[in-house]
Amino acid sequence: MAAIINKKELKHIASLARLNLTEREEEKLLKDLQNILGYFNELQTLDVSGFSPMAGGTSLRNIFREDDSSKNTNLSSGVHAFPETEGGYLKIPPVFE
Repeated sequence: MAAIINKKELKHIASLARLNLTEREEEKLLKDLQNILGYFNELQTLDVSGFSPMAGGTSLRNIFREDDSSKNTNLSSGVHAFPETEGGYLKIPPVFE
């Protein structure tokens, strides 16, 4: 079987990714990539003619609510429980001096 990826292609990919690989790292990466790409070649031999393509792992759909505006009527709720207020707003210590 011919090599799926060779050392020259690996060096080109490594340079595109700006990776400085040692000789030992190149050998290991080359072997790993050949194994991974070999699995893809193996998958291409499977007969999938009886299956329809899927875009995801489920047939569930998102349900979105209508985007409508509503007026907040709770503007003053909770203000009475805050230690300091001013003009109906919460008063906090300054963040930046």
